[in-house]
Amino acid sequence: MAPRDYAAEKEKVKRFLQEFYRDGAGGTKEFPYREQLKALAHRECTALRVALDDVAEDEPELAEAVAENARRYSSLFADAVHELLPLYKEREVSHKDVLDVYIEHRLLLEQRGREGGEARSPQNQYPPELLRRFELYFQPPSTAKTRVIRDVKADCIGKLVTVRGVVTRVTEVKPMMVVATYSCDQCGAETYQPIQAPTFTPLLMCPSRECQTNRAGGRLYLQSRGSKFIRFQELKMQEHSDQVPAGHLPRSISVVAHGENTRLAQPGDHVSVTGIFLPLLRSGFRQMVQGLLSETYLEAHCIVKMNKSEDEEGGSGELSEEELRQITEEDFYDKLAASIAPEIYGHEDVKKALLLLLVGGVERSPPGMRIRGNINICLMGDPGVAKSQLLSYIDRLAPRSQYTTGRGSSGVGLTAAVLRDPVTGELTLEGGALVLADGGVCCIDEFDKMLEADRTAIHEAMEQQSISIAKAGVLATLNARCAILAAANPAYGRYDPARSLEQNVQLPAALLSRFDLLWLLQDRPDRDKDLRLAQHITYVHQHSRQPPGTFQPLDMKLMRRYIATCQRKQPAVPPALADHLTAAYVEMRKEAGGGPGGGYTSARTLLALLRLATALARLRLVDEVEKEDVNEAMRLMEMSKDSLLGDKGQQSRAQRPSDAILGVLRERGGGRAVPYPQALQRCLAKGFTPAQLRDALDEYEELNVLQLNPARTLITFV
Repeated sequence: MAPRDYAAEKEKVKRFLQEFYRDGAGGTKEFPYREQLKALAHRECTALRVALDDVAEDEPELAEAVAENARRYSSLFADAVHELLPLYKEREVSHKDVLDVYIEHRLLLEQRGREGGEARSPQNQYPPELLRRFELYFQPPSTAKTRVIRDVKADCIGKLVTVRGVVTRVTEVKPMMVVATYSCDQCGAETYQPIQAPTFTPLLMCPSRECQTNRAGGRLYLQSRGSKFIRFQELKMQEHSDQVPAGHLPRSISVVAHGENTRLAQPGDHVSVTGIFLPLLRSGFRQMVQGLLSETYLEAHCIVKMNKSEDEEGGSGELSEEELRQITEEDFYDKLAASIAPEIYGHEDVKKALLLLLVGGVERSPPGMRIRGNINICLMGDPGVAKSQLLSYIDRLAPRSQYTTGRGSSGVGLTAAVLRDPVTGELTLEGGALVLADGGVCCIDEFDKMLEADRTAIHEAMEQQSISIAKAGVLATLNARCAILAAANPAYGRYDPARSLEQNVQLPAALLSRFDLLWLLQDRPDRDKDLRLAQHITYVHQHSRQPPGTFQPLDMKLMRRYIATCQRKQPAVPPALADHLTAAYVEMRKEAGGGPGGGYTSARTLLALLRLATALARLRLVDEVEKEDVNEAMRLMEMSKDSLLGDKGQQSRAQRPSDAILGVLRERGGGRAVPYPQALQRCLAKGFTPAQLRDALDEYEELNVLQLNPARTLITFV
């Protein structure tokens, strides 16, 4: 391979930056890099991003060379930009920082003190790194293939590489020295030392001509004010679980971000990072300890947030009118719920509750306190009712989520651990599953098999949405604003109808009251239902998709985008509904006091009702909660309580809807008259439909048990 002429390459770079254009609107030419150079010259931006697709369009060989030898070409591009900037400077920069003033003063002093064109000594010349006030980054070509972390090997050293994974750890942003400035205590001359490696040896003796001539032996002192610093952050990135071969542990890679690329990712984010793969040169004692081994890292040029298990970027694009119309057509609530895990048969109400969990209620923050908006759900059930499958589907569907199991997680693994930072040696906090799922969903499987000591770690996160740590001198409060979806088996493996709810569940009341909905999924023999379930399972097993139904389930990407659109809405509860809600809550308390263990009804139940109602309003993309939302929220609560009553609840429901409705009306009216709106509201809250109420009224009117006035507004018992 012939040696490259880098001077000619630099000319190519200059020509590209000045002459590259795109066809704009109305046939005009747009010069994107000229605009960026103007903005850099006037300090309106600090980063110049060069898209390799543009370079390939103009100079294909140059683009290939950049991808193969990115470190060398980044300095070439930086030199070219530095030389071109004076051509694009049209006015003086109004806002000057410390380094500008410092260099200006030095230049003025130099002009005054220098005699007739005397050249500067080489040690005193300003290094280009000190004068450059911009950063240069490459954006990968669209044809670049994304690599798995374990495929980044020695052949990638020095090349531009794109890897994808999950950010597990992020250090604080710290200043990193790029140019060290020293001043001599004898002659006052200044010396500059550019720093390339992570460590450097400070200069001690003054190299200026004056000190050497006089043999003064001047000592150099570091001047931090005249030195140049840039922002530095280190990320730890781990490969996706689906990229790990069988029997292997997930690999991780260190990513170093500078300047504008810092603070772009948080722990738990799924990112695609393009950067230069480089060896890490240690010096001194660390290299001796390391021996013959060398560490590697990725110098980040482009960090993009991705959607989990998808190829598109995170939060990509607004929903179009057509997509919104497709989603919000009739029965869209049932359709969205049925689109959650369509391969799993049944569980309609549970899927509706999971949909509301993904959307979430509205968070309220009165002064000095926080009322959470996230909905917590616990699925308690017999083995083989697809609890874990529902959890893993929600884990895949939620844009940000963590999946753990009860025995595989310790209290520290769920909350936060105190570790020693390998870079600085300080004690730092590393977030656990609940912290990494901040702003998303944390799925905990086998919740009942968790040790009691570890389970208590979740209490604070479930209600206060934060985790307080006081360990090893580290005092901190971390945010854990996540919805918790837990799955558990009853105490004896299967639900035992002969025992009470408390004996079957065996979870503390303090924990149960923190769950907004507690569903019991029972596996009861029923010939018709079993036949349909078996047909559904065999079809899914044969064709690897759900059986054809009345509608086509929505695509996962579309659902993700619709849920993100819903979460931007902040619906409020109108004053007219407040009385309705308080009356409903008082009624629920009265029932809980008299009925056989139907869960725990406390003030948290009222907040759960508000959260469910606001989530339903969000789902309809409206700004105000309506009565139907409250009725549906009450129906879901009633259904979840009915499921907890086990066989008793089923027997009471199986008695015939008309008989159950008559019981509800008698209880409401105390054996006398009931206004029709109140009767309808009560029946809806109990899980009956308006059609069932009409049928029951017609039936009992014929039997002369009750009478309706001609306007059908009052029901009177005979």
